[in-house]
Amino acid sequence: MAGRLKQPSPLTTEGRWGVLLALPAIIGFVAFTLAPMIASLVISLTDWTIGGKPSFVGLANYKRMFTADDSFYKSLWATLYYTLGAVPLLLIVAFAVALLLNQPVRGQAVFRVIYYLPAIVPIVANSMLWIWLFNPDFGLLNTVTEKAGLPRSQWIFDESTAIPSLVLMSVWGFGNVAVIFLAGLQGVPRQLYEAISVDGGGTWRKFRHITLPMMTPTIFYSLVTGVIGALQVFVQAAVMTEGGPNDSTLFYIYYLYRTAFTNNEMGYASALAWILFLVIMAVTVVLFRNSSRWVYYEAGSTR
Repeated sequence: MAGRLKQPSPLTTEGRWGVLLALPAIIGFVAFTLAPMIASLVISLTDWTIGGKPSFVGLANYKRMFTADDSFYKSLWATLYYTLGAVPLLLIVAFAVALLLNQPVRGQAVFRVIYYLPAIVPIVANSMLWIWLFNPDFGLLNTVTEKAGLPRSQWIFDESTAIPSLVLMSVWGFGNVAVIFLAGLQGVPRQLYEAISVDGGGTWRKFRHITLPMMTPTIFYSLVTGVIGALQVFVQAAVMTEGGPNDSTLFYIYYLYRTAFTNNEMGYASALAWILFLVIMAVTVVLFRNSSRWVYYEAGSTR
């Protein structure tokens, strides 16, 4: 009708408020994530050193990576080896500790604080501590193994034991994962345990048929984040081993860092970064596609 003012709909108003409130996050994503990614993709197609003029080389950096760079394969294998060792071990230890911390015992809060303390220590400080623990001459670990009648080890100072030693060290930071598992355990419905108790089920059947299935979404989340984090391991190589001995701990991110800021090859380092991004994306897709086989959701459908 002529002369009748059109009133703005509540949905439109809510939509505007939604965009307005999300705008800082969108601007942050574009400025600090999307734009640097696009820039690194362009740089990966150039031969550029800081302070110099970039020259376009097409896919030459990627060709060099796959055909003429042994360090690329060494770093890829070292990172894969570390990931395959550290992630399962960390999940198992964190889950076992979470089961213990979920028990109704006196001083439960104190135990939870004690077990979480290593997780809040900065990784560099942890690395310095573990350098002393791994010292083959006067380190605590060799002292313990000698007392137990076991042979001494060179730990991170030997090519064959360097990565297993860092895998052992990774368990030290189980606190964050244990807290996530503990939250998941406390979300398991109590009536399920009561029902299986009525049927005569013991501790093992409760764990096998209730706890484990109900925890699979939490385990899956921890697995995905753990794999992504392990594929980007850096500090241990930078602080403790500098990639040695004999490049046995030349983790991918450390190799990328060394290429960019020691060798000053920004174009090649950007190409390395993009290959790692594709590897992480491929691994994540594979994990999600296979999750329907073992992850149980309470709603009755896998997602």
